Amino acid sequence: MESSRRVFLKQAAGVTAACVAGLKVEGEMYASPLLHGEGTGNGGWYDRPMRWAQLAFVEDDPGNYDQAFWLDYFQRIHADAACLSAGGAVAFYPTEIPLHYRSKWLGKMDPFGDLVAGCRKLGMNVMARTDSHACHQDVYDLHPDWIAVDEHGNKRRHTSDPDYWITCALGPYNFEFMTSVHQEIMRKYKVDGIFTNRWSGSGMCYCEHCQKNFRDFSGLELPRTRDPQNIARRQYILWNQARLFDLWRLWNVKIREINPEASYIANAGGGALSPLDMVTIGELAPTLFADRQGRSGVMAPWANGKNGKEYRATMGTKPIGGIFSVGNEDKYRWKDSVQSGDEIRLWVADGIANDLRPWFTKFNAKVIDRRWLPVVEDIYKWHHANEAYLRNERSLARVGLVYSQQTAAFYGGEGAVAKVEDPALGFYQALVEARIPFDMVHDRLLDREHLARFRCLILPNIAALSTPQCQQIEEFVNGGGSVVATFETSLYDEWGVRRKDFGLARLFGASYTGSVQDPMLNSYLSIEKDPATGAYHPLVAGLEDASRIINAVRQVNVKPEGESGFSPLQVVPSYPDLPMEEVFPRPMTAHIPGVFLRQTGRGRVVYFPGDIDRTFWEFLSFDHAKLLRNAVLWATNEPASVSVEGKGVIDVAVWSQKNSMTVHLVNLTNPMMMKGPLREIIPLTGQQVRIRIPQGRRVKGAKLLVAGVTVPHRSEAGSVVVEVASIDIHEVVALDLAG
Repeated sequence: MESSRRVFLKQAAGVTAACVAGLKVEGEMYASPLLHGEGTGNGGWYDRPMRWAQLAFVEDDPGNYDQAFWLDYFQRIHADAACLSAGGAVAFYPTEIPLHYRSKWLGKMDPFGDLVAGCRKLGMNVMARTDSHACHQDVYDLHPDWIAVDEHGNKRRHTSDPDYWITCALGPYNFEFMTSVHQEIMRKYKVDGIFTNRWSGSGMCYCEHCQKNFRDFSGLELPRTRDPQNIARRQYILWNQARLFDLWRLWNVKIREINPEASYIANAGGGALSPLDMVTIGELAPTLFADRQGRSGVMAPWANGKNGKEYRATMGTKPIGGIFSVGNEDKYRWKDSVQSGDEIRLWVADGIANDLRPWFTKFNAKVIDRRWLPVVEDIYKWHHANEAYLRNERSLARVGLVYSQQTAAFYGGEGAVAKVEDPALGFYQALVEARIPFDMVHDRLLDREHLARFRCLILPNIAALSTPQCQQIEEFVNGGGSVVATFETSLYDEWGVRRKDFGLARLFGASYTGSVQDPMLNSYLSIEKDPATGAYHPLVAGLEDASRIINAVRQVNVKPEGESGFSPLQVVPSYPDLPMEEVFPRPMTAHIPGVFLRQTGRGRVVYFPGDIDRTFWEFLSFDHAKLLRNAVLWATNEPASVSVEGKGVIDVAVWSQKNSMTVHLVNLTNPMMMKGPLREIIPLTGQQVRIRIPQGRRVKGAKLLVAGVTVPHRSEAGSVVVEVASIDIHEVVALDLAG
């Protein structure tokens, strides 16, 4: 008879991003049960909606808002699906479940049911929104064990509204009470799905249920540390994911018992810092929506497109959407605010360019500030008019930027933003500036099938890689693919444990010598000619007159492995920056390569021992931008699928549809690019777009979808060239194809 912990670990195998082929427990390997068609596939209604509307009720909305106004607006903007507030924290329908708090304004009304009926008359799909993160005093009084507990043993009141209590996501409140709420909503209204806000919890919980369930799972007490190398913390990461996916499956099963055409659609997912494994989510979810509603702090507008790339990496061809708020998204939570129109337009445009179907969300059904209404109407009407060109079948990008949740969880820990996210953001920014179309790749999907369409794979400090993952990357290069990697990539195993040497040492042509310099002050990279040819390497194109450029801030100490080839970059070690009289480099006693370049069969490898990508994100040095661009171009070593010539910063994406190709050009050139909101749009002029045409296809015509005009095109050596006279925020070059 197996122990309960052993059985649970079998069930959890593959759940965590650290488990590529399964969890290894007591010498045995268990394959993931989530990689064998557990999801609902691409059938059903999920692919039909292209434009979503969300109306999030506040408690005093019943009887105080204009339902006819919203239904008219939904119809006018061609919204074909809606997400409407139903229950959980507050019920907006006549619930019969004890302890399910009804709005004090509800009376005998059914605002949720009435709005569902109105949307259905318009032919819209409808999802019910629930909120499970908070409850009222009567729930606390009868079921204090349902309330979240902090590490000091205190029940947690809601920080924003002390009339509410924070609920535990992993205990009976969600598994029992919210299950009954979802079943009631489905029985009463037969909605197409249920979407839950804050369903995964509000931080760690130390309630009696969490303590017992975690102890049964691991034999340990709940951790009091965030250090992923602590065994209890590591086990908690596994258990927390498994518990949440169990909840997702439970809600999905109970919903589909009542309406087999419906599903539970979790508000979950994202990039490396997301706590739930995106590969598992890709298996479970028939559709998914990125809930990054707008910019805050220092954030580039391409962050919305990044959501689309991350979701597309694991969702395959399933439909994905991007939730955007019409208001400000900031830590001060101005929920009744209105964002500037141009800020909304740019944020949504970059999402659309990266395959996110737009979903606007409006908190409070009473229209307070009307300025956003015509903005969304313009976006949605354009989207509807050009829908055929926005139903993408596949991306034509040949460059893949890898992201790694296991690196974030087990190597990054509390420092994951700086150690894992920032390198990715740096490389992302460099690719945008270089106008190189690219997609995101999840590090658990490095198999031949998923990588077949890529020529170049970028590993921005993907530090934690298993041996099988390293083998997959080597196979990719041996098959003719190329790799660009930085800093500590593959120096740790999938659990964040440091190896004696890089897992990819043979590929890099470099070995770890046992230390990392962190930080390096006043260090440089000297630009060197190849002594054999007297020429500069393409890696340093545009830097020939620089002599030397600033180095990365952190660097792995390495030594060449095997035959040591020429390196066009040599590290100039740190030297004093004060007093000024001492600011000069000391004589160098050894050559320290700043980059390793290798040709492996038909593939190429670029390895930077420094965190050049993270440093670029911190300082945005134009020299580093050139270096990263050149590395990708040299490694890719083929004509670009699309190239765009002209001034400005443009996010470029290229897609194929059933009978067409599209190139999205999003104008990011703005003084508020890195810190919104936009004040005005700075138009770009004179862009030349060169597009490689798939073999066997012929171009019938070209048009600009935003300008709404047909444009001339000319053929040149397997490519089509289109001149774009101007771009305000967004332009789409559409080629109609035959053959």
